[in-house]
Amino acid sequence: MQFIDRAFIEVEAGNGGDGIVAFRREKYVPAGGPAGGNGGNGGSVILTAVEHLQTLLDFQYARRFKASDGRRGGPNNCTGASGDDRIIEVPCGTMVYDEETHELLGDLVEIGQTLIVAKGGKGGLGNKHFLSNRNRAPEYALPGLSGEKRFLLLELKLLAEVGIIGLPNAGKSTFIAAVSSARPKIADYPFTTLVPNLGVVRKPTGDGVVFADIPGLIANAHSGVGLGHDFLRHIERTRLLLHLIDLTAMDPIENYLTIQEELKAYGRGLPYRKQIIALNKCDAVDIEIENFVINELKQLTSSQIFTISAVTRFGLDPLLQTIWHILSNSNLHFKEDEVWPEV
Repeated sequence: MQFIDRAFIEVEAGNGGDGIVAFRREKYVPAGGPAGGNGGNGGSVILTAVEHLQTLLDFQYARRFKASDGRRGGPNNCTGASGDDRIIEVPCGTMVYDEETHELLGDLVEIGQTLIVAKGGKGGLGNKHFLSNRNRAPEYALPGLSGEKRFLLLELKLLAEVGIIGLPNAGKSTFIAAVSSARPKIADYPFTTLVPNLGVVRKPTGDGVVFADIPGLIANAHSGVGLGHDFLRHIERTRLLLHLIDLTAMDPIENYLTIQEELKAYGRGLPYRKQIIALNKCDAVDIEIENFVINELKQLTSSQIFTISAVTRFGLDPLLQTIWHILSNSNLHFKEDEVWPEV
C-alpha cells in the first residue's frame, strides 16, 4: 500500500433552499394569509477519524467533496428538506489546515472524533415570516444562503508512543520485526524502509504499545535531504524516542551526533524528547569496541544506553522493560502546542 501523509482537498457545503411566497387557499377560509414555507438547510462537510485507514491515499484520487443542497420551501407552511451532510473518513492523527490562511482547524486523534470543515448554508425564510400589522400579505421571501467552501490541507502524523530513529541500516526494521508482528522489508543495504512502519508491541499486562519505525534520517534531513524530512513529523507525537545505533558502523559516535543535530535543527520539541539509546548488532563486534562506544556516549549524553542484537534478540527484554517503566511515568506527556526554547 502506498503511504501518503499529505493531501489537498476542496470541500463545499450545500446551499440553503429558498423560502417561497405562497398564500393559504382553502374553502371557507377567506383571506387565509401568507403560508410560504422556509427553505431547508444545506448539508455540511464533516471529517471523522476512523480506525481502518492508515494513510491519506484515497485523497489522491478524489479531491473534491460537496454536500447536498437544501430543498426550497413549500406551500402551507411546509419547510423544505435539509441537505444530507457529506461525511469524509480520515485516519486518526490527521491535522486539518485551511490552505489559504494556514489556520489549524482541528486535530483528529481519537476514533470517532469529528470536525465540521464546511458548514451548510441556512435556508431562506418564506413569506409567512414577514406578516405584520402593516403588511398583511407580504409578497417576498428570502433566498437560501450559500454553503461554505474551503481548500484544505490534510497532514497525517502517525500516533505512536515510541519512535524508532537512527541512520539507514541501523537495524530499525529488524528491531520492530523482532518485538512485534510487523513484517517490514529488511535487507543489508541503506534505505530499505521507504515508508514508516507501525508495530504493536505487547506488554506483560496484555495491552499494546505502538512503535513507529521512521525511515532513515541522514545529515541535513531537516532541510529536505533524503527521506527524513518527509517523515520527521511522525515522531512529533511520540512520548519516547528509541535511538538505534549500528555498532558495526565506521564511526558510531559520529552517527549519534548526526541524528542529534537533525533533531535539533528540526526543532518542535524533538531535542527535548526523552531518549533511550540502543547499540545494535553487538553480536558482530568485539567487546572492546562495544565498551569504547559506551564510554564515549556517556560523555555526550545522560540517556540510558543498552546493547542489543535485534537478530539474535539479545538484550531486548531489559530494553523493553525499561521502555514500559518510562511510559508508565505520567510526567512524560507533552503538549504539542507547547512553546519550546530556541535551539
